[in-house]
Amino acid sequence: MATLLGGLAGLAGVTGVTTLGIAVARRPGPYLPAGHALVGEEALDPLPDVLRRGLAGLTVPVRPGPHGELYLGPGAPRPGRTLRRLVLGPLFSRAHARGGRLCRDQRVPFRLVVEFAGPVRDAEALLRAYRMLDQQLRDHAPLISRCVDGKLLAGAVTVSIAGIVDARDLLATQRERYAFADGSFDDIGSATAPPELVPMISEQWTRRFGWDGCEPIPAEERHLLHALVRSAHEDGRTVRISGLPSGTRKARQAVWTELGEAGVDVIADADQAGLARHLRRNPVHRTLPPSVVRRPSPSPRRTDMAQTV
Repeated sequence: MATLLGGLAGLAGVTGVTTLGIAVARRPGPYLPAGHALVGEEALDPLPDVLRRGLAGLTVPVRPGPHGELYLGPGAPRPGRTLRRLVLGPLFSRAHARGGRLCRDQRVPFRLVVEFAGPVRDAEALLRAYRMLDQQLRDHAPLISRCVDGKLLAGAVTVSIAGIVDARDLLATQRERYAFADGSFDDIGSATAPPELVPMISEQWTRRFGWDGCEPIPAEERHLLHALVRSAHEDGRTVRISGLPSGTRKARQAVWTELGEAGVDVIADADQAGLARHLRRNPVHRTLPPSVVRRPSPSPRRTDMAQTV
């Protein structure tokens, strides 16, 4: 009997250790302001892994569907596979439960890029889809970065729109809006695309650069990268780079390192685990320009969120 009880106690101990290990493995990582996840249309539930790894942003492809909803995934819209149910609802519920933050150490907004994809490219249909999204965002207004009469106010989540050519025209007409247009380096200094309309510049790496991380970066490409990022920051914008070379992990790490040293605010990649691990070891440090101030976030509890979207 003593042997049996000892064996059961040992088994319970092993089980406890295993359970503890699973809990530790699932514990959310530190918030990584520069980390941004790219997910394909086949992703069934993209948000949980992104939050668990501490990545501070997500680009999710959507397409308009019935009942005023935006759907994730390719093919015909499937019940339950909506942006509202899989992304917006969980994201804002989490922020609300944590007093206006997604996690304790959040200092900059979570950047959600809603990319309108799919075969429907009719401008009017896409603009109707944006109006659907706009109404859904207004339901969570206290937690979202917004622009009111030309002034930017940071929240727990900043939403940008990509994939709609005419979205800027519609956004510019809204006195109070809860989403922003995606930009490019061509928008630097543009009077028609001011930072309050296009606060974040998003570009594919391969649009301007040919370096793939396998060899040392050419001096001229490094100079161009630093110059573009510096110009964007001086213009009051953040920079997000995606479309990185899909080489070996070592090559991608070399590219991530160069982006971090240049002060790129947001590094977007489909290799979520590798990117999160790299950023934990090599955080991107950017000093906010003098024009950027810190003020309380408009959330259920008083919090200080960097006034940058």
